[in-house]
Amino acid sequence: MPKMKTKAGAKKRFSLTGTGKIKRKHAFKSHILTKKTIKQKRNLTATGLVHTADEQNIKKCLAMK
Repeated sequence: MPKMKTKAGAKKRFSLTGTGKIKRKHAFKSHILTKKTIKQKRNLTATGLVHTADEQNIKKCLAMK
């Protein structure tokens, strides 16, 4: 059986932490920024963690076990 390929979209969007959790970026930071407050934009800059319910699917997309 051949190796599983990594999904290119997942590869660009997610990264692993040292403890094996999955980091993600926040949405709503790409355009239409004029109506958002500075505080809102600043808070969207920080990375977050993927919810545990979604981790299994994302690890499949990243071709992890």
